[in-house]
Amino acid sequence: MPDLSEVDAEIRRLALASSAPELHGSLCGWLAGGGAPVREWPAKVLVDDTLAAPAEGSPLDRLRTASVAQLEDRSFDFALMLPGADAPLVQRSGALFDWCRGFLGGFGLAAGARPKLSEESTEALGDLARLARAEAQEDGDEEDEAALAEIEEFVRVATLLLHGDCVLAARHRQSLN
Repeated sequence: MPDLSEVDAEIRRLALASSAPELHGSLCGWLAGGGAPVREWPAKVLVDDTLAAPAEGSPLDRLRTASVAQLEDRSFDFALMLPGADAPLVQRSGALFDWCRGFLGGFGLAAGARPKLSEESTEALGDLARLARAEAQEDGDEEDEAALAEIEEFVRVATLLLHGDCVLAARHRQSLN
């Protein structure tokens, strides 16, 4: 997985209207909703056909490759692209909410209006939507730090659950037919 600063630099170089966490969320939502893991993914998730495919080996191409691998990995070793623990709480929570907004957009584009979801996935998608509407607070304490860690873990697991319903379950149904 490329470093957040590498992805941010590539976003600035390409003049994309997105942060690294939001763009990663969009990519993961696209993939979790059944979108193809194509090199042209920025054009797909940003709904801009004028965007060129990232160069092979570029930070955005490596982000796609790493995200696909993490979502497919059975060890559940999926990571969100967010600022490190040394960043202020307001920055980390804001990035997490941006990630969720991006995820919902990418997921909706790939999965459509009525994806086949389990009850748990439907609930998780609703929770992600609530997080996407949240706003970061300026200050916090140890309880807020612990809450953010729990929310990050929830988002990580919800992403894997939605990917399981939309991609892995569909793949399994196809192999049975």
